[in-house]
Amino acid sequence: MSLLIVQDLKKSFRSPSGNLDPVLYVPEFSLQQYEQVALRGASGSGKTTFLHLLAGVLPADSGTVSVDGTSLHLLTESQRDQLRVGKIGYVFQSFNLLNGFTCLENITLAMNLNGSSDVDRAKSLLSDVGLWERKNHYPHQLSIGQQQRVAIARALVNQPKLVLADEPTGNLDPFNTDRSLILLRKLCQQWGSSLILVSHDDRVMEQFESQVEWEKLNEVATKGELLDGDN
Repeated sequence: MSLLIVQDLKKSFRSPSGNLDPVLYVPEFSLQQYEQVALRGASGSGKTTFLHLLAGVLPADSGTVSVDGTSLHLLTESQRDQLRVGKIGYVFQSFNLLNGFTCLENITLAMNLNGSSDVDRAKSLLSDVGLWERKNHYPHQLSIGQQQRVAIARALVNQPKLVLADEPTGNLDPFNTDRSLILLRKLCQQWGSSLILVSHDDRVMEQFESQVEWEKLNEVATKGELLDGDN
């Protein structure tokens, strides 16, 4: 069963000169429940825009995105926010942890946005990522790798149907890259979440059986230029 269905998705941005430059055209894409896919593409090629469209952060110019049977284009901005909090987990390259809150508080705050208060689940996830002893530490008191593990726990705490990971290992050394990927994939499987991870790193891509080349998926060849068909 398809958890995510994308059809004829288009997005353009207006340049400083006033031109409307196409950035993304994805004719078709789908993701099955529990599936884990790595999306490879060069930096600045529209991958983050694609994730933002899937998460409902950005509205599409045209086309449809359906998440767990709900069509995003039929929702108001507030409804998209609620769907994102309840069904989509997002792992950022820059982590985006709240510096004024502890590890545990960063995770429980994500739950509060969903109207949940299952602190035991938050504690369990913090233990799963190996940071229970640092539950009261603030982000600046953690290593880069530890911050990423907190970000992974936060993304999964609401038991999302879909996890989107945007270059999640871009700031990590090889050791922490491998550790974070293993952890993210294991927890997605354990918590029943599908995963789309984008990267331009061959080291990351080779760990996924299912790989998608962004340049083949996105028919915008270069900024402002569309490919003719699949050529």
